[in-house]
Amino acid sequence: MSRLGLRGALARLPRPRTLRARLTFGLVVLLAVSCAAVGLAAVVELNGFLTQRLDEQLAQVGTRFPESLEHNGKLPDDHDGDEHGDTRRMATGTFGARLLNGTVTNKGLIRSGDPAADLTVGLTAQDGARLARTPVDGRPHTVELSALRDYRVVATAGRDGDVLIVGLPLEPVEATVRRLAAVAAIVFGLALVVTGVAGALWVRWSLRPLSRVAATATRVSELPLASGEVALPPRAPDADPGTEVGRVAAAFNRMLGHVEDALTKRHASEERLRRFAADASHELRTPVASVRGHAELALLHPGPVPPEVTRALQRITAESARMGEMVDDLLLLARLDAGRPLERRPVDLTHLVLDAVTDARATGPDHRWSMDLPEDPVTVPGDAHRLQQVLANLLANARLHTPVGTKVTVTLEAGTDAALLSVHDDGPGVPEEVQPGVFERFTRAEHRRPTGTSGSGAGLGLSIVAAVVEAHGGSVGLESSPGSTTFTVRLPAS
Repeated sequence: MSRLGLRGALARLPRPRTLRARLTFGLVVLLAVSCAAVGLAAVVELNGFLTQRLDEQLAQVGTRFPESLEHNGKLPDDHDGDEHGDTRRMATGTFGARLLNGTVTNKGLIRSGDPAADLTVGLTAQDGARLARTPVDGRPHTVELSALRDYRVVATAGRDGDVLIVGLPLEPVEATVRRLAAVAAIVFGLALVVTGVAGALWVRWSLRPLSRVAATATRVSELPLASGEVALPPRAPDADPGTEVGRVAAAFNRMLGHVEDALTKRHASEERLRRFAADASHELRTPVASVRGHAELALLHPGPVPPEVTRALQRITAESARMGEMVDDLLLLARLDAGRPLERRPVDLTHLVLDAVTDARATGPDHRWSMDLPEDPVTVPGDAHRLQQVLANLLANARLHTPVGTKVTVTLEAGTDAALLSVHDDGPGVPEEVQPGVFERFTRAEHRRPTGTSGSGAGLGLSIVAAVVEAHGGSVGLESSPGSTTFTVRLPAS
């Protein structure tokens, strides 16, 4: 596998994401590496030790056994009738061979319970070649024999120009090493499982203060902090300040204290601003109405009035009327901000749409107005006057900010739990930089207004729409692009 392929395979492996899982995983990995190192060292050391003992046994056997094979197991100088005395003292599995000119001429094997050497050991040509390649240096070497498996053999030069080979099986050594490896794997595997479970419990217990801090932070993140009075949850439990988790908890609690102080001051400032806006709007209604009344009375004067004075009085009347509308809008927003309850009566939205579109056609005859209404009336609980104001503001916004000839479509749909009201136009759209704050107060986009249109331009129309809809428990949204702008109002059905 290439380096890139290996890297990709490692990247696809699942990785622990939480701190608890990472610490537990790291603990288990370190223990696994340590166990593997200890097990490997023990296996290698035991294998070397047992092989060394086997080599010492080979040195004790010497060359008497392969020498006896030339005389069918009887040494030349053995005249006491004990032909098998040497073989009887040799270990089971001892192998001997005599080679002359690279060819095996004699071979034998001491089998279990047999005092005589078995001279019928079957060796293949490959086995003979391997024996012939064994260095004749009197040092132990490992040779694999097909009929006898692995053997530790020593090759020594004989007196007749031959090569004498004696060997002992490696099977006992390999069996002991395999048993040790199996026992180590089982023990270390159980140790890893026990350590993993215990480590996970220990890490979880150690990180409990951090988990409580995370739970408190989660509750804070779910609070609506944009406006209104905010009650922060209880602080994270204190932990040992000498630990990292304790310092984090203490810093987090101090931060929550600062945030709570800031939110309290902000709420108090908002309340003062709402009271000021409500009081100012209420107090301004009377002088504005008085100015407008006096201007209209002056226009009714029967005597001759210079044209410039008449023009000035007309402007005073128009501006006072616009100021009166702005004061009323500000007073309405202040009351909605203060949480004044609205009426909750069944309102026929279909009837409101018909009236609003009829008024819009009369006010903006240069636009194309259309409706898409369901066959059955759509009724929602709410304040009919305020919902009528929502429709009027949305249609006025479409009329004032689109060129002549723009098509405006009002669509009403009845859902299972809500009514959807949308106002769509094919005008130039709302600029992207204005869209995020389009429902905020005094938001204007003067470059969108076509030449020749008129209106208050105070930037309170859409903010009133958002405030009234929110007071009804609904929501309003905007989707706009060049050639398509849609305001969608969602009102709960109950």
